[in-house]
Amino acid sequence: MNFLQELLSSIGRRTRGQTGHADKRDTPSSLARLTSVCETLMQPGGEASQILIAQEALERYASLDDAGRLAFFQLLAEHYAAEPERIHAAYAAYQEAEDNASLAQLFAVCEPRRQHLLRRLNLCPGGTYELVKMRADLLGLLKAHPELAPLDADFAHLFASWFNRGFLMLESIDWNTSAAVLEKLIRYEAVHAIRDWGDLRRRLDPDDRHCYAFFHPATGDEPLIFVEVALCRGIPDNIQTILESGDEVPPQEADTAAFYSISNCQSGLKGISFGNFLIKQVVQELKRELPNLENFVTLSPVPGFAAWLQQTRDQGELNLSDDLVAELDAGHWREPGKARDKLAPEVRALAAHYLIDVKRGGSGMPLDPVARFHLGNGASLHRLNWPGDVSEKGLKQSHALMVNYLYELERIEQNHEAFSREGSVVCTQEIRRDAKQARGRLRGASKNPSKTDPKSNPKANA
Repeated sequence: MNFLQELLSSIGRRTRGQTGHADKRDTPSSLARLTSVCETLMQPGGEASQILIAQEALERYASLDDAGRLAFFQLLAEHYAAEPERIHAAYAAYQEAEDNASLAQLFAVCEPRRQHLLRRLNLCPGGTYELVKMRADLLGLLKAHPELAPLDADFAHLFASWFNRGFLMLESIDWNTSAAVLEKLIRYEAVHAIRDWGDLRRRLDPDDRHCYAFFHPATGDEPLIFVEVALCRGIPDNIQTILESGDEVPPQEADTAAFYSISNCQSGLKGISFGNFLIKQVVQELKRELPNLENFVTLSPVPGFAAWLQQTRDQGELNLSDDLVAELDAGHWREPGKARDKLAPEVRALAAHYLIDVKRGGSGMPLDPVARFHLGNGASLHRLNWPGDVSEKGLKQSHALMVNYLYELERIEQNHEAFSREGSVVCTQEIRRDAKQARGRLRGASKNPSKTDPKSNPKANA
């Protein structure tokens, strides 16, 4: 079948090249032709012909400009929805018979026609990845066009099945991995930017560095998500030490595996969870390879802390004698000394309150996206590190604050259940004491800890 698909694809490309279809970009006729091709694709036909039609449809879509893509999405949302008359008829039949056959028919007619179209588009080689990119285009339009939300729900529904955990392949990436994949790591790194090939080599080549990624059979060498790991003696508290690659730690002498960067690669797969599976599987892989490892922790950013602190201050809720935000911005604390020693307890206390008490809207979940991710995976809030990241990005997002989340294999499920059911944040007694101290310094915090809710990064790259 793979041979047949490639043969048909080759014939189709040559045929369209001879007729000049591939050169027609951004014209009204392109949208009209795409609409016609989609209607043809919805009709019964042999698989071989449908592969060719699906490939032409995806090529037609790729040739559209922004206005054409919006018009195409609106067409799918409006004219490829479920048909109300058929739903009413099937529901009436189910009310009368109340058997499995009539129930199955009711389910079938409730499914929007566009889901069937998306499945047909997925027939051609490379179709899955093209549809992922198509959804990325759609997500960029949702804010201005909320009426397209049902179409996005259809994409998410199908992707949840197509990118099921059973299809994901865990691959170890090192300096000898193909250049095509390594280039993608540089492009997709979302937490700590990779400056150049030398920087990438420092993250992959030493024996105390590991990198793992999930791939999918239908997306080829496009990673879905990847995690970078540093083997350490003790739990690290500063990202610059890791990124600058000081003395190597022989793997047999390391007692800690630190996950210091987790990056989602495909924006079109937003909402499809990979990170929880990735971390747990990597922990198991490392534990099997290096039984001497005792601690599995992250060294994570806190991307919403600076914005929350600024808003809390602007609203007059910081009950402090000095202007903490101004002192942090001034930067006198960046060198060890009295200024840092003075600020450290206040920063840690407010950070503990932010991570434990400040919630996202009415959800009961932490406002910080990275906290939601790791706590939802079953990790515990282990230690607050300040200063932990003095890069320009770290100063801007979190005033240099970083966090260690601890993954304990025997407690992951217990922590996950406590968080998902009750919103409980599992943390050390020291962090809980810090949060309690901060509540006394914040006007109204004990009455309404979730009052402030500035926007935070929804991608939650960790």
